[in-house]
Amino acid sequence: MAPRSEGRRDKVSTAKAAVLTPAYPEHLPALTSVRFFLALGVVIFHYQVNMLPEDASGFSLIERSRLAVDFFFILSGFVLAHVYGKQVRSGSYSHRRFLIARFARIYPAHIAMLAFMGGLAILAMMLGQSFQADLYTVSGWLSAAALIHSWFPAGLPNEWNGPSWSLSAEWGAYLLFPAFGWMALRARRSPWATISVAAVLFLALDSFYRTQFSAQLTHAENNLGILRILPEFLYGIGLYQLGSGLSPKRGTAIAAAGLAVTTLLTLMSVAGDERLIVLVAGLVILALANLSRTEADQPFRHPWLLEAGEASYALYLVHLPMLVVWKNGMGMLTGQDSGYLLSLWEVGPLLILTLIAAFLMHGLWERPVRRWVRSRFLTPPAFSPSNPKGNL
Repeated sequence: MAPRSEGRRDKVSTAKAAVLTPAYPEHLPALTSVRFFLALGVVIFHYQVNMLPEDASGFSLIERSRLAVDFFFILSGFVLAHVYGKQVRSGSYSHRRFLIARFARIYPAHIAMLAFMGGLAILAMMLGQSFQADLYTVSGWLSAAALIHSWFPAGLPNEWNGPSWSLSAEWGAYLLFPAFGWMALRARRSPWATISVAAVLFLALDSFYRTQFSAQLTHAENNLGILRILPEFLYGIGLYQLGSGLSPKRGTAIAAAGLAVTTLLTLMSVAGDERLIVLVAGLVILALANLSRTEADQPFRHPWLLEAGEASYALYLVHLPMLVVWKNGMGMLTGQDSGYLLSLWEVGPLLILTLIAAFLMHGLWERPVRRWVRSRFLTPPAFSPSNPKGNL
């Protein structure tokens, strides 16, 4: 029988190994590739909005595609729990390094599009083009540049780049990540407790938003949009915890993914309750992660699809500025107001140009600048017993 001191050391070693061993493989191709389809859904949704009269209703599947933003919020919590969870549990987490890494991820493309839209506004004034000046203010541009424009009540939307409200919400969640980590990622935290807290928080914030603004929480954007991410980000963390304790077989993972995706698309097609769609979106993320865990994700591993997933963020940010350029250009060519309804024939060429712009943005600006920031400010930390690999 081993002496008591050796037994104690064995237990400590086992605990450390558990802390440092990830529940999922390092790379989750299914969760990378699916981002392209989510971003594309948002693009098609905005095209439909610009094709229909104000009170008209289009295809429910396309209309509900705007909830891809909620999918992204849940996915963000899931992936960051995957990347940083063991650091939180081992005590090696550095919030400074975390924020630098997240800043490098979201800010280069964001500031590039803000500069682009600022240039367009100046050009429009020089050409005498009319635009709603109350939606394009200097203070609005500055608040968007500071990523705080979804943190406060807003009477008017900030149109410098509409989708950037979600980046503001993400940045708020990043700043609060230590609180999320303490609540949900430390050792012995129950995944069901985390998911329950997320559900209660979502329902409470939804009730508040309905009372104050007569809309569901899933419609919060520039106007206190930060409230929308808080429960969904926590939900993603809880799902990661839950998935870490599962050991699905390959066939089970494939069946679960098929069922989850089918359920989600069905709910979207019949204009199901948006809160239920958000719930199922989380289950889709969990199911896709398990496809990668069981190596049943071959369709998602194609290099082109992975690259498209990597470029999805650029697509998300580029598509509305491209729509603005297209409609203003067509308006000038045809002598009509730029607020005209988009024709079906315009969608194809506009989408192709937008995809080209997105891949160029990603390859020539977003990715190189991100790598430069990380190499300049995130040199590997010193070796320590609690951080043996110098993880970021």
